[in-house]
Amino acid sequence: MGYVFPGRVRFSETGADEKLTLWGILNYFQDCATFHSEDIGAGFHFLAARDRVWVLSSWQICVDRYPDVCENIEVATYPYEFKGFLGMRNFTMKTRNGELLAWANSVWSFLEVSTGRPVRVAEDIRGRYGLDEKLDMDYASRKVPMPREGKACASVAVCREHLDGNGHVNNGKYVQLASEYLPEGFAVSRLRAEYKRQARMGDVLYPLVEQGDGVCRVALCDAEGKPFEITEFMQKRGSER
Repeated sequence: MGYVFPGRVRFSETGADEKLTLWGILNYFQDCATFHSEDIGAGFHFLAARDRVWVLSSWQICVDRYPDVCENIEVATYPYEFKGFLGMRNFTMKTRNGELLAWANSVWSFLEVSTGRPVRVAEDIRGRYGLDEKLDMDYASRKVPMPREGKACASVAVCREHLDGNGHVNNGKYVQLASEYLPEGFAVSRLRAEYKRQARMGDVLYPLVEQGDGVCRVALCDAEGKPFEITEFMQKRGSER
């Protein structure tokens, strides 16, 4: 069944190649989850009244083709499991003709806002979503290795444009910041992102970058080297579609 919304790739969402960016795909997926929650009556205001919030724990995104500017697309999300304080969702992005462009798995943590502690998802919330079939894809671990031998790069101060309505750095912004360290011509076909802690206004991110064999890992850390988030990019091989 799933939840579907139509879209059209805007020029403001594309890169120099006039194609939707990787973090643009991520943002469409995130927006789809937001629309779904709002439309079933379990959105931001509903959760805020209960002192609850969903926080993303990890992404696994696979891209077969990046859509062109002005191309019509359909984005869908499929919640498939609740386990304690965790909720799992799949996503797809297709053309209006049904071509599969990108797909993803995501893991979300349900938190009590006032304490920041994870809490079990209430039955009435679980019931609003229902469950879909798990997408047939190659599921990778949600734990992304730390780039221990990586190169330290210049720090980045968290500013207002990085924040979302929860007051911390938006998950898409981490990926956008990490992508700045990709080698020239590095075409990403696979992404994993693990969110460890919430960075807020006034925090400083210290990037640690490791590259080799078609993989680039970027950890955005604090001054002591503890990561807020780790992103792993995998390069598209010539043999891939």
